[in-house]
Amino acid sequence: MNLKIAVVPGDGIGPDIVAQAIRVLDKVCQLNNHSVSYETVLAGGAAIDKVGVSLPPETLEVCKKSDAVLLGAVGGPKWDKVESSNRPEKALLGLRSGLGLFCNLRPAILYKQLKSACPLRSDIIGDGLDIMVVRELTGGIYFGKKGKSEDGNEAYDIMSYTRPEIERIARKAFEIAQKRNGKVTSVDKANVLETSRLWRATTEEVKKDYPDCSLDHLYVDNASMQLVRNPHQFDVILTENMFGDILSDEASMITGSIGMLPSASLREDSFGMYEPIHGSAPDIAGLDIANPIATILSIAMMLRYTFSLAKEADSVEAAVYQALEDGYRTPDIYTDGMIKVGTVGMGDAIVERIK
Repeated sequence: MNLKIAVVPGDGIGPDIVAQAIRVLDKVCQLNNHSVSYETVLAGGAAIDKVGVSLPPETLEVCKKSDAVLLGAVGGPKWDKVESSNRPEKALLGLRSGLGLFCNLRPAILYKQLKSACPLRSDIIGDGLDIMVVRELTGGIYFGKKGKSEDGNEAYDIMSYTRPEIERIARKAFEIAQKRNGKVTSVDKANVLETSRLWRATTEEVKKDYPDCSLDHLYVDNASMQLVRNPHQFDVILTENMFGDILSDEASMITGSIGMLPSASLREDSFGMYEPIHGSAPDIAGLDIANPIATILSIAMMLRYTFSLAKEADSVEAAVYQALEDGYRTPDIYTDGMIKVGTVGMGDAIVERIK
């Protein structure tokens, strides 16, 4: 198979971690007789510095012509005073909408080797955690009509969803649940929001097509509490854009380090954009201390969801697991007695363990 990848290193530690992920993908392809080609493009602050806009049209065109996109991270204090319509983060929204990426998958996995890094009590986390957050990505309040009054004393952001938008993300959640433990928890605010009442009614309708799965509902405020009270009750969490943004970050922190968690943004076909969920961390850029595991695990998700290469994806995940089992740790997950390594050193450890 030939894998055609658009690479968006982005800002801060983005280039550092993307470089290690590419090493891993190269090794997997070499061992399994796949060919891979890359085209590197600009987005975020790096694009603002070079061409004046956060998402150049040619970047979007290259991404559209690829099989998948590998993204590092965008943004940083350097561009805080840039006009809001051209902030680095706008590149993410532009890529998601321009590529039709409506489904965001954020697995929150706590590896047993890192249990000590989890802020929750050991009796709560048990032997580890494995939760999948399925977040709707191109609707809701982030993409709704917005504005402010001429005098600057009033502003508004409108949350809006259509039934088809809810149906397609709900189907993704149930399909994923079928391959896991068959349980979907839909999170809304149906006691207050009209959009949430439509969300709840629509997910109930979609559920009828998946009799092998269960569906329950939680209000978002209760869901946020339940994630820290009893995270084991969750398998697949289905929710809208803003709630998913917040809950997926909360879920990530109970795993101990945001540097461990990948994500996938998908559309109806097999195309996807893959990125770590952490930020650009410009203060540690180029210092060889950033954790590349989230980006490397994003490669595993790419192999699994875009290219349907389950064996190759498993080999990447197994290599990460074995590197942790053998004691390799970047500074963000380091504990006494472990082997402290940098960004490249962790890349070395994982590449060496791919079989």
